[in-house]
Amino acid sequence: QVQPVESGGGLVQAGGSLRLSCAASRRTFSRNSMGWFRQAPGKEREFVAAISSSGGSIVYADSVKGRFTISRDNAKNTVYLQANSLKPEDTAVYYCASKLTYYSSSYYLNSAEYDLWGQGTQVTVSS
Repeated sequence: QVQPVESGGGLVQAGGSLRLSCAASRRTFSRNSMGWFRQAPGKEREFVAAISSSGGSIVYADSVKGRFTISRDNAKNTVYLQANSLKPEDTAVYYCASKLTYYSSSYYLNSAEYDLWGQGTQVTVSS
C-alpha cells in the first residue's frame, strides 16, 4: 500500500483561497472513500470533508460548509479540496485519507475508519 500524497498548501491572507490536492496511487482508487482532516497546533485532528467512492455523496464539517468544496477525479486518482474565504482558524496541517470500501455511496467522518493517510500539507492563513 502506498500512502496518499497531499499538495497545494501554503500561506494565504484571510479571505483568500487554496486548492489542495491528494494523489493516491492505489489501483483501486475508484473503490476508495476519501476524506480530508486537519490538525491545528495543540488541538486534536478534526474532520473537514469526505466524499464517497462514486463522488455522489459528500459531507462537510459545519465549520467549513459553504466555504470548502471536496471533489474527486477517479481517472486521475486524485481528490481535491477547494478552500475559499479562508479564516485564520483554518490554519492547520491538512491530511488526506482513504478507505477501501465496497459501498459506493458511503462516506466516513471518523478518522479511525480510514486505512491510509498522507503526510499532510500545511495551510497557514494570516489575518
